[in-house]
Amino acid sequence: MPKNTRAAMIHSAVEVLRERGVGGVTIDAILARSGSPRGSVYHHFPGGRAQLITEALEFAGDAIGAIIEGAAAEGSTAILHEFVRFWRQMLLDSDFTAGCPVVAVAVGSNDEAPELFDSTAGIFQRWWDALHRAFLGEGLAEDDAGQLATMAIASVEGAVVLCRSRRGPQPLDDVAHQLELLIDSQRFLSRARRSTSTERS
Repeated sequence: MPKNTRAAMIHSAVEVLRERGVGGVTIDAILARSGSPRGSVYHHFPGGRAQLITEALEFAGDAIGAIIEGAAAEGSTAILHEFVRFWRQMLLDSDFTAGCPVVAVAVGSNDEAPELFDSTAGIFQRWWDALHRAFLGEGLAEDDAGQLATMAIASVEGAVVLCRSRRGPQPLDDVAHQLELLIDSQRFLSRARRSTSTERS
């Protein structure tokens, strides 16, 4: 847990989001987990609970985005491996009680801060962009690259939900294996199309 009070509260809010969803993020829950004094809430977060959730969401989205973008230079398979490795470790460390905080906000009730829906869309878009660029760099067509990026994110995020339900990592491992096969197949088809086009020209 970070020693800085503000950072500790954001970190705690991310943890609660992962485990309990938006509805579980209460001031009392954050204070209990972070060990922060009650007076620190409105000192650091004058917007109260809504601001705390917003900043926790941004922190989590940036952290995961940095992992994905950091692996992008090594290609789409490296991104997939890092994405899966991150979630596998998170699930194991939490004994399968923690999910994705971005998904928790996206599917939760955000009546207090409806702008959170836009924030989740932006975070998912950032992840999608990194994958999309990687697939394009490997020669995939625009539509194929976009659809495969969507498939990868949706599949991994769905696998995390199944892992929590089954309290085991197998769904994530299954999805990772099948996605690798799909990516390899798309690369093969892309090379075949380019080869055929070259032969005709």
